[in-house]
Amino acid sequence: MNAFVEHHQDSIRFRYRCFDRLLLNGAIQPFQQEPRVLGFFWTYRRVYPVTRDVLRDIATQYHNWVTHQSQQWRLPILKARILTAIGTKEANRWHLELKQRWVDQYNFYINDAAWGRMFVRVCPYFPFSARVCLNQHHWLARGMERKGIRFQQCANAFPRCADPDALQALADSLTPEDLLTCGQTWLARLTPFFTKTEREHAGCQHRLFIAQAEYCRHVPRNMSADMCPFVLCAAACQV
Repeated sequence: MNAFVEHHQDSIRFRYRCFDRLLLNGAIQPFQQEPRVLGFFWTYRRVYPVTRDVLRDIATQYHNWVTHQSQQWRLPILKARILTAIGTKEANRWHLELKQRWVDQYNFYINDAAWGRMFVRVCPYFPFSARVCLNQHHWLARGMERKGIRFQQCANAFPRCADPDALQALADSLTPEDLLTCGQTWLARLTPFFTKTEREHAGCQHRLFIAQAEYCRHVPRNMSADMCPFVLCAAACQV
């Protein structure tokens, strides 16, 4: 990185640092303990015992909810397939097939007002483990639009910006609350199984934990106007 900067110093427009992809795992912490799950169902739903059918019905309700929502949103549900190896160890003869396998998980691709393009992955089986994927580049783009800063976004970088200092200051202003507000807002909307009372009094809210964070240093270079300028990006991941 230092050698690159030294060699291309004359053609570097500006530099900035920010987070790139942020992966957050979401879990409803009280329900990681079986007795707490039993207590919830008895206290708030008057259900005991919690049988296999009870859990299966919850998953079915979620599948039905997603199907109904997809019809309202006029968006298709795209099913993914996985590659499987078919054969026997005795004969040691195998072939590959693409198969659909349970369990299903739903990826909701969202255009958030503050974070732009993001997705939320929800497992439809109680207690609805989840993952939230955010990208600070999209968050920065929305922020610069609000501030009236002219910029060009090329894929996952900003090769042009009218005010690099303001870009860096905005990047540095990101707080944990910005992540939590976005993640918990969408997870609440995408897990309608819980009532407002249960969320407020039974702790039925997802807690978010950083599973992966990429921090990047970007060095945009000058190139011809008809090309997207090259951007050197060094990313560091931490779990």
